[in-house]
Amino acid sequence: MSYKSLLVVTLTFCSLSLFAQKGPIKDARKAFSGRNYAVAVEECEKAYNKIPYKAGKSKEYKAEMAYCVAESYRLTEQHEAAKEWYERAIDLGFAKTDPKVHFNYGETHRFTGDYDKAKEQYQEYLELVPGDKAAEDAIKSCEQAPITVALAKKVTIKPEEKINDKASDMALVIADRRGDKIMFSSARAESLGKDIDPRSGEKYYDIFYSELDKNGNYREVTPVEDDSINTEHHEATVAFDGRYKQMFFTRCYNPDDNFFGCDIFVSQAKGKSWDIPEKINLKPNDTISVGHPCPSEDGRFLIFASDMPGGFGGKDLWYTEYDRRSDSWSDPVNMGPEINTAQDELFPTFGLNGELFFASSGHVGLGGMDIFVAKRVGTEYKWAAPENMGYPFNSKDNDFHLTQVDEKRGYFTSDRKKGSNATNIYSYEIPPNLFTLKVVVSKLGSSEKVNGASVEITTAEGTFTGVTNESGMVYWEKKPNGDRYIGEEGDFKVKLLPLEGYHDNPQMVEFTTKGLPDNQDFYFAMNMVPKTPIRLPEVRYELGSAKLMVIQDSINSKDSLNFVYDMLEEYPGMVIRLVSHTDSRGSASANEKLAQARAQSCVDYLVNEKGVPRERLVPEGAGENEPRTVYLVNGNYVVDKPEMGTVYEEVLLTESYINKFKKSNPTLFEKLHQFNRRTEGKVVSMDYVAGGTTSAE
Repeated sequence: MSYKSLLVVTLTFCSLSLFAQKGPIKDARKAFSGRNYAVAVEECEKAYNKIPYKAGKSKEYKAEMAYCVAESYRLTEQHEAAKEWYERAIDLGFAKTDPKVHFNYGETHRFTGDYDKAKEQYQEYLELVPGDKAAEDAIKSCEQAPITVALAKKVTIKPEEKINDKASDMALVIADRRGDKIMFSSARAESLGKDIDPRSGEKYYDIFYSELDKNGNYREVTPVEDDSINTEHHEATVAFDGRYKQMFFTRCYNPDDNFFGCDIFVSQAKGKSWDIPEKINLKPNDTISVGHPCPSEDGRFLIFASDMPGGFGGKDLWYTEYDRRSDSWSDPVNMGPEINTAQDELFPTFGLNGELFFASSGHVGLGGMDIFVAKRVGTEYKWAAPENMGYPFNSKDNDFHLTQVDEKRGYFTSDRKKGSNATNIYSYEIPPNLFTLKVVVSKLGSSEKVNGASVEITTAEGTFTGVTNESGMVYWEKKPNGDRYIGEEGDFKVKLLPLEGYHDNPQMVEFTTKGLPDNQDFYFAMNMVPKTPIRLPEVRYELGSAKLMVIQDSINSKDSLNFVYDMLEEYPGMVIRLVSHTDSRGSASANEKLAQARAQSCVDYLVNEKGVPRERLVPEGAGENEPRTVYLVNGNYVVDKPEMGTVYEEVLLTESYINKFKKSNPTLFEKLHQFNRRTEGKVVSMDYVAGGTTSAE
């Protein structure tokens, strides 16, 4: 046979073969459009393999079938398997037919935690569809995800092994007032339906329950026994009103491989069983799905998920209200763009304080479906902008349907388990925040710590007291029985009790642990007011003068006196005596007169320039009569008493002591005289009241 003849035969065979391929393509399209994804994977791949790789219609069909396989894998959460087929579809030019191939390919990377590759695909999509908000938000999710994981919340999460089966389990709720009974949905072998759901490859869901035994463990999981609840179809996402008199649930049909959508049913309590459920008519036609009911406490307000027209894309959250007079539900109202996105919003539940929890694949998250919370605003059914619950509630996989048991415990559903596409029920527990309290007590005006000071803590439960150690510190962490001194959601007051040698101190520190999200160590530095003189910052004067020394960019004695002002502001009841001292040079009478004038200058500044009431200040000139005590440490003279354990010598700076250095060390001689030239404060009383009397004199 000539080459030319062979070519003719080959072309004829290809034309006939292409004609024959309409059957496989038709079967593949039917399976996919019917949402029979497990079947669609096989049919689309079979059709793909039969189509030759050549330009024209064959290439378009082949690209379509590759995309069909990829989408079927993605929609059954088999993201790794989907990646290869998205690449094939893109290589075959399917983006010209549907640019969303890039977006969905990006989704598979995001759902498997490869955020950089996901961003590349979203950016490819944005080049073809500029300004698409879903893609822009997906890029934000990729950028935010590592940060969210790094800021992991303090939560203990574990799979509920006694509840979970190897098949999918999801959407656990509390099923009675006592909190002893739970219900959830499962595709386990005990489900009534005999068929396999072609969309998931699992059995159809039924509603199951379990109860706590006397030891607090769940008994064997059992299907809900009422024949009218579980059927051969899907029954899932059960919910109750606040009295547990109404049970809402979702039922989905799939007869003859045609998808007829889902409906919400409600059943009334009938003793210990349930009456025949009635369908709530919410959808305009049978191809629409409504499901995931979330009723209010009184059962008259119902949030649900639906793909009905008028939404923002994908599946949205809607609400309807029950009218008792007409015995009907109002037309559904979309919950708006703050809640809904162009992607899917599903699995709404109410929190203990009216919060709305729901899952979304459109809001900025970690990947897949993430759980979000929107706080209720006011008394009406309105909610604030939703916030991502963060890691580890959310992961790169699908996380949804959060049920609160109390403020610290609850359940949610996730398919994060490695090596399985099944969803499982997880419990979470937020461990208590751990708080400690440290109080350090110092002598006012110095760094010297107060040993033996009693510190009293007042709480709603009573008071407890601690005593400072040699470092002036007292520390509270655990009680002997293991409880914490500083508990959660509490208000606390700290005050110093009277101590000999110190004025009674009315100062009190208050703090709270209410609303604090994390562990915290509280630290408070408190001062006791001694009855002995208080060292003040050095106040300098012009030579032989009472004028406060102020030299620009060098010395400003007024700044030193501001310490006194701040102290008086902190202690409104304080009355202080300002005592000025001189060195021993000059006559005693002249020094006493100069010291009195200098003390008066300090008082005048505080009264005239800082506004301190004059009756809170008493000037006194001590002259040279009270030499200062300093401390000799390693050859250096310091005015602050050294800390415990430091070797030092206590020195009284008398004239005779200072004169020893007049010739041998003139610099030290002048320094020691300077130590004696000082203004000190001595607290007279702590009971000053404006406009009242004072014990200053």
